[in-house]
Amino acid sequence: MTDFDTVDFFTDENLVPNPYPYFDHLRAKCPVTGATPFNVLAVTGHEEALSVYKNPAFSSCVSVAGPFSGMPITPGASDDVSELIEQHRANVPMAEHITSQDPPLHTRTRGLLAKLLTPKRLKENEEFMWRLADQQIDKFIGNGSCEFLEDYAKPFSLLVIADLLGVPAEDHDEFRAVFAMETVGALGDEAPTSHNPLQWLNDKFYAYIEDRRRTPRGDVLAELAEAKYEDGSTPEIVDVMNLSTFLFAAGTETTTKLVSSALRIIAENPEYERQLREDRSRISVFLEETLRMESPVKAHFRMARTSTRIGDIEVPAGTTVMLLPGACNRDARKFEDPDTFRIDRRNVREHIAFIRGVHSCPGAPLARTEGRISVNRILDRMTDLTISDEHHGPAHDRRYNYEPTFIMRGLTELHLEFKPIP
Repeated sequence: MTDFDTVDFFTDENLVPNPYPYFDHLRAKCPVTGATPFNVLAVTGHEEALSVYKNPAFSSCVSVAGPFSGMPITPGASDDVSELIEQHRANVPMAEHITSQDPPLHTRTRGLLAKLLTPKRLKENEEFMWRLADQQIDKFIGNGSCEFLEDYAKPFSLLVIADLLGVPAEDHDEFRAVFAMETVGALGDEAPTSHNPLQWLNDKFYAYIEDRRRTPRGDVLAELAEAKYEDGSTPEIVDVMNLSTFLFAAGTETTTKLVSSALRIIAENPEYERQLREDRSRISVFLEETLRMESPVKAHFRMARTSTRIGDIEVPAGTTVMLLPGACNRDARKFEDPDTFRIDRRNVREHIAFIRGVHSCPGAPLARTEGRISVNRILDRMTDLTISDEHHGPAHDRRYNYEPTFIMRGLTELHLEFKPIP
C-alpha cells in the first residue's frame, strides 16, 4: 500500500493509473495542504480552487513548470516577490506562451486570440468537423474494431485545429506525419519521429505568418497574420507564432483526452450508449460529466506574488500552489457522490476541467463541439460498442495505460469493438 504522506506526485508511476485515492487523501487532511517532497501547496477543494483563480495575488508564471521553474525565490522571505518574478520570468519553461502570462500581457494576448475564435470562423470549423468525422470513421469502420486514439481521436483533433488556424489542406498530410498520426510519405524517407514536433510547429507557423504578411492571400492564416492588438499595434511575428503553436498543441491534447475518455465510458456502459442514442440532447451533459470525472488537466500551478490566503490557510509570498482540477471536480462538498458517473448530474457544468478566471480555456467551446460531433457520428455509424477484452482484459479486471505525466490525464490507447451500422 502506498504511503501517500511520503509519495512524490511528480515521479511515482503508481499514481498514474488512478491518482484519485491520493487526491482524496490530500483533501481529507485539508483542501489546501502541503504535498510532495517539494512541499507545494496542493489545492483539492472546489471552492478553494475558485478562490485562487480569482485572486490576482497568484501569478501564472509557473503554470506548467511548477516547483521545477528554477525561480530563485524562497517562500516567506518577503511579503512581495513580484519584482523577483518579473526578473526571472523569461527563464521559466513555457514562459513565452499565454498559459504562463499574467495581466496586462495576458489580457493583450487573449484579445488577439479573440480575433481568431470568431463566431463565423467557429461555424466554418464546425462544418469541417462533420465532414472530417466521417472521413476518419470511413478508414476503420469496416474492420469492426479500432485503436481509437490513433484511428480517430488524435488525427481528428489535430486536423480540426489545423483547419481552425487555416493550415492549407495540402499541408494536412505533412502535419499528420510529423505528429505520427498515420504513415504517409509526406516527409520522404526521413522518419517523422526524428523531428521535435513543437519546434517544427514553431518553424511552420512562423513561415506561414511571415509569408502572409509579405503576400496577403485573403485566407484564415492571413487574418491571423494581420490581426492587431486592441490598441492597434501589430504583434511581432514570434508572438503570433507562439499563440498559434500553443493553440495547436493544447487544443489537440485536450480534445483527444476528452473524446477518448467519453468513448471508454460509453463502451464500458451499454446503458449509456442506449440513452444517448435515444436522446442525442443528452450528449452535451454526458460530455460535461466526462470532463468532471476525467479532467484532461491533472495539475497546473500558480505562485503567490504577495503573502495572501486560500480560505483559512496563510500562503507566504513565493509559495508554489498546485491546483488539481481532477481532485476539485470530485469534491463531495460540491458534487454529491462525486466518484459516481451520473449522466443527469444537475450541477455538472460547475466543474473546473477547463479552469476558471482569466485563464479559463479559450478553446473550451471548440473542445465541446468536437466531442458532441464525434459522439453523434459514432452513434450514427456504429452500435454495440465494447472494450476489447484481448487488449484491456475482461470486464471485471480492465487494464488501461495512461500517459506518465503529472500535467495531463489521458489514455495512451483504447481498443474498441463494434458493429457497423449499414
